[in-house]
Amino acid sequence: MANFIIDGIIWTLALYGLIEIIKEIIYIFSYTKLKSDGIYIIVATKNQENVIEGFIRTLLFRIIYGKEENIKDIIVVDLDSKDKTLEILKKMSKDYNCLKISDWKECKELLDNIDIS
Repeated sequence: MANFIIDGIIWTLALYGLIEIIKEIIYIFSYTKLKSDGIYIIVATKNQENVIEGFIRTLLFRIIYGKEENIKDIIVVDLDSKDKTLEILKKMSKDYNCLKISDWKECKELLDNIDIS
């Protein structure tokens, strides 16, 4: 009788594992086909010279060493900054290829040209 219970538990766990593997395979095949160019992150800043470098480095750390594999570019938009935010961002963009610096007009044009269809 104890052998029957142990076999039943093992078969239940084996079936559960098989179902989870099948679900993961379906997820991989269905969602990898939908990926196009990746995901773009747009960060708007204004007068943030004290915190912008830490914020961008934290974001990049999560992308580079985390599980966000589909992130293509980070676009940082400087909204009429009167401090050293733009200088800090330009220095950082030299270190990281995925970091793009833009102004508000360029960002607005980029968003207006997105084809939603």
